[in-house]
Amino acid sequence: MTTGRPEGLFPLFADLTGLDGIGPKTALIFGQMGVEKPRDLLFTLPHSGIDRQRRDSIRDVDPPAVVTVEVEVGRHFPPASRGRPYRIEVTDSQTTFHLVFFHAREDYLTRLLPTGQRRIVSGRVELFDGIAQMVHPDHVLAPDEAEEIAPYEPVYPLTSGLTQKIMARAVAAALERTTSMGEWIDPGVMQREGWPDWQAALKTAHAPGTAADLSTDAPARRRLAYDELLAHQLTLALARVERKRKRGIVSRATGTLQRKVLNALPYHPTAAQERAIGEITDDMARPERMNRLLQGDVGSGKTVVAFMALLVAVEAGGQGVMMAPTEILARQHLEGLQPLAEQAGVVLELLTGRDKGSERAAKLAALAAGDIQVLVGTHAVFQKDVVFCDLRLAVVDEQHRFGVRQRLELGAKGQGADVLVMTATPIPRSLALAQYGDMDVSVLDEKPPGRKPVKTALIGTTRIDEVVASLRRAVGEGRQAYWVCPLVEESESVDLTSAEDRFRRLRAALGDDVVGLVHGQMPPADKDAAMSRFVAGQTSVLVATTVIEVGVNVPNASIMVIERAESFGLAQLHQLRGRVGRGTAESTCLLLYQAPLGESGRRRLEILRQTEDGFRIAEEDLAMRGAGDLIGHAQSGLPRFRVADLERQGALMNLAQSDARKLLHDDPGLTTPRGCAARHLLWLMEQDKAIRLISVG
Repeated sequence: MTTGRPEGLFPLFADLTGLDGIGPKTALIFGQMGVEKPRDLLFTLPHSGIDRQRRDSIRDVDPPAVVTVEVEVGRHFPPASRGRPYRIEVTDSQTTFHLVFFHAREDYLTRLLPTGQRRIVSGRVELFDGIAQMVHPDHVLAPDEAEEIAPYEPVYPLTSGLTQKIMARAVAAALERTTSMGEWIDPGVMQREGWPDWQAALKTAHAPGTAADLSTDAPARRRLAYDELLAHQLTLALARVERKRKRGIVSRATGTLQRKVLNALPYHPTAAQERAIGEITDDMARPERMNRLLQGDVGSGKTVVAFMALLVAVEAGGQGVMMAPTEILARQHLEGLQPLAEQAGVVLELLTGRDKGSERAAKLAALAAGDIQVLVGTHAVFQKDVVFCDLRLAVVDEQHRFGVRQRLELGAKGQGADVLVMTATPIPRSLALAQYGDMDVSVLDEKPPGRKPVKTALIGTTRIDEVVASLRRAVGEGRQAYWVCPLVEESESVDLTSAEDRFRRLRAALGDDVVGLVHGQMPPADKDAAMSRFVAGQTSVLVATTVIEVGVNVPNASIMVIERAESFGLAQLHQLRGRVGRGTAESTCLLLYQAPLGESGRRRLEILRQTEDGFRIAEEDLAMRGAGDLIGHAQSGLPRFRVADLERQGALMNLAQSDARKLLHDDPGLTTPRGCAARHLLWLMEQDKAIRLISVG
């Protein structure tokens, strides 16, 4: 079995300059669009089309409109002075109109449109001073060449220096290089969906007959999108198989420590929490390494689930580590877990960058000896001198703050340690599969008992004085509040109130010792001190930027004011609102907006007022902003798909994942006819990583 690129694909990976009409200069221009070989042209699909069906007369359309019509060429009217247009009178079956050209040479136009001859012209007809005219027709052909104009002409994305003509010619040349390949899609799926084969799908997608053929629901487009998603999911599934092949450590729960903690909890875990704990406990008892994502909305009780998992590691005689992206969060995890650890009689310690000298040395010695059973820390736990006696489980909090590489480094700290990743950012299912498709997923979709709904209200910034007055009353009653601002310092170019400025104004209104300030540009020690004062109740109002979006837990805080809320993303607003509603008091979130609100700003704020369901909010956010914006390509590791549209074709991702996993289950070496075709697909989609995994296998 060859592990190199299949011969049939060579022409698609050759140089662009081998295609008709593409020289080195044009190839460079194509490169600016990310098109570097014929294969890239195949997956650059038209985004719209122009109806160029033949009409009897321009009277058949309402200008302005594109029309294709046969005419008899009449008189030529060269320009009377420089800068004036050249006009040619033409007559169709019912009326006369003008063809208009700017900066055109007379000898060229008399050859192209000789008086008395018949021509097919196609272009946009407009009325100018009551006279119909077609400025610079897109096509001028003799009647016997009419079939060169497609009845529905595809329109491609372009960059400066490219024309639709060059693009169409290049695509046609690339299509000629395709060959029929074996089918990599499950026959049952093909039949059920009514999809054409790969080659036919490409030809149809590049030659739409109507606007319906350009839709993401058109069978040819859906098939090509599915190819892309299947290749991506095959890669993730191969990575998953490869990871499972590496031996993990069997960590069997005895249940003794877990029972002590569950008995000490003031409430009964939700069904979702129990399900997640069961899934993780089962995974840890298997010989393969666990690689699981725990996804839960704000306040769904992920920390308790994670601690139960850490207890499995301890019950089995090993150690666990929980890592948070910031020191504030790490300390908070420590404070939240300490009482539970005491109930279970488990030794829990914190390790951050602040630990120095003899104190740090003592912690490292205890960790290496196995005396510390659960370690909570920041990325400081990555350092070379941090050695565990027997690390069984690594829990990573807020995965989107850590790269995949860091996730693997952490897993490497323990020979075969299980990995549990937690995120409080609800991700639409299609994106979760694109980003975490190599992982098993547990979802917490219920709120623990006692979490009160947060009342959300929209208030214009003109009423800010009323908000400050009601805040003064609330502070007088012993309540605490967050006040979130979009910027740290006033910027002349953007009229958004800064945290510094709002801090000064609120201190003047409420009192110096009542208001604290925290933002990302402060030194870490100052930031921690301000947070600690607020957590301890020494300050009642905390003015902050979005640094508090993740994690901070102050049950007494029951008011969240978000200034210029229209400038925040939907998921971010939801995360911020989740900071309140954690205690016994009724909680409120005030969204202060500056009128007039734009259409998308209003829609975001209205969705937030209607629902507290983070998964529904995430789906809305995806629909409004698109996948790239939602996670941010650079740090997300989210693949860039050329054809697939995750906003509109999310269901295909689910199908691709189950199909890919089933294919590898039935044919692990990809040696059957369908398996060999799947290898071709991986080469075609440039999934080199996956190809290496099969080669090794």
